[in-house]
This record gives sequence, structure tokens and C-alpha cells, in this order.
Amino acid sequence: MTDWTARLAELRIELPAVAAPVAAYVPAVRTGNLVYTSGQLPFIDGELQLTGKVGGAVAADFAKVAARTCALNALAAIDALVGLDSVVRIVKVVGFVASAEGFTGQPGVINGASELFAEVFGDAGVHARSAVGVAELPLNAPVEVEVIAEVR
Repeated sequence: MTDWTARLAELRIELPAVAAPVAAYVPAVRTGNLVYTSGQLPFIDGELQLTGKVGGAVAADFAKVAARTCALNALAAIDALVGLDSVVRIVKVVGFVASAEGFTGQPGVINGASELFAEVFGDAGVHARSAVGVAELPLNAPVEVEVIAEVR
């Protein structure tokens, strides 16, 4: 069994409390050996880290940091459901970027999440991914990330 919790401590990364759902859903569900997280917004202590469209009011570099926050929130949801140390690998990441007209840097923004998973899980954090530009996200969030993880 891998000790991802110890890896987080080594990296000085603390998981946040699970973000409260903003509608009728749960943060994560397990089916078989997979955990699916709901889309995670860049909440810190119950507040959105920033709002607006990337490539407009929100710079891509700030959105990348927000995507990392979304990924941390996803890990918190996984940890609360099954325990982080039961993760075998991160299978898939889907990132949504609220994009200003003409913004095409969605992959770079979602790298904020992907790089966190590689940092924490090493080879087990390398995943399939989609990075999608959208017109709007809930609560005017600039990014949203959902994760599929394989667990024991």
C-alpha cells in the first residue's frame, strides 16, 4: 500500500476540508474500484479564490493556480470517501476553463491540476485528460476540475 498521506506531508501540502456542494450532488462517489469526483471549484475556506473569465479578467497564471486548488479539493473529496492511501492511480482529469473570447490556453491552465497529481503520485498521477473552454461556469468560477481515480 502506498502512503500518499506521507507524501503530502513531505511536500508540505495540507488537504482542505471537503468543499460543500453548491447544488444537489455529493462531492464524490465510488463504483467498483473507481472514484468519480464532482466538478471541484477553486474554493478556499468556503470562498471562491477568484472569479471571471480566463484571458479576460483572470490571467492564465492565476487560473493555473486555481486549477491546482480545484485538484486539492478533488483529493479532499477522495480522501473523505475512501482515504487517500487507497488511491492506485489518477485515471482521468477533466478541466473546464471559463474562457474569454479568443482564449486558447486551456491546456496550460489545467496543467495546474495535472502537475499537482504528478507531484503527489509520481507515475501513478499521470493521467488521461481533457481541457475544455466553456462560456460560463457555476458562480462565475474561472476553472472547474473533475477526477476519476482508481482505488483499492
